[in-house]
Amino acid sequence: MSAPIDTRLKLMQTATQLIWDSNYDNVGIADICKQAGVTKGAFYHHFSSKAELFASACKYDCGEMNKEMDKVLSPRFTALQQFENFFAIMLEKQYRGDGGTQICGCPFFTAGAQAGCEELEVRAASRELSDNGVIYFAALARNLQAEGCLQRPVDAEQLGRLLHQFVQGLMMHGRIFQDFAQFCLDLREGLYQLLGVKEEYRNYNGCPSAASNEPLQKVVGK
Repeated sequence: MSAPIDTRLKLMQTATQLIWDSNYDNVGIADICKQAGVTKGAFYHHFSSKAELFASACKYDCGEMNKEMDKVLSPRFTALQQFENFFAIMLEKQYRGDGGTQICGCPFFTAGAQAGCEELEVRAASRELSDNGVIYFAALARNLQAEGCLQRPVDAEQLGRLLHQFVQGLMMHGRIFQDFAQFCLDLREGLYQLLGVKEEYRNYNGCPSAASNEPLQKVVGK
């Protein structure tokens, strides 16, 4: 018999995956319980609603993402290496190891955008995760500016918001067109332009080709 913490975590991970593959409104408690292999009674032992489950999953994912981003922006990397780490991890989040790629976006941001005005808990959780993402984008901008990689001085906090909004919008666009190679090129070019990276520091070879489905090499933990 699974420990209570294992059941709670399994429900959060299952809900996140189902919402990522579909959307918040289409995934019901029955779907989550079936996929996770737990009863509705077990579900309601841990969560009072799907919204509470989503909010808890969002906070859990935020903690896990922070661990990854702290490695990505480690001071042992130069600012340009941090950019490449950042770029790679954004692509890896879209990669599916089943012989292909699928652009799914961010399940939490997408759910927050889809939620009705009355879904305050869902929207608040998505906003908290988005605010957390902005902090890391702003840190990247500051590091690039400090190392002289940018064309002009920037307001790191404002730029962090713009970068986050651009990436989320691009992923939602990518969900429709499912062109991974174009997504990679647009992601890199968009980040370069918004950040104002000097031409001599731009690298356009860091994208997988349209004909390749090979997994992206992980940079985190090297």
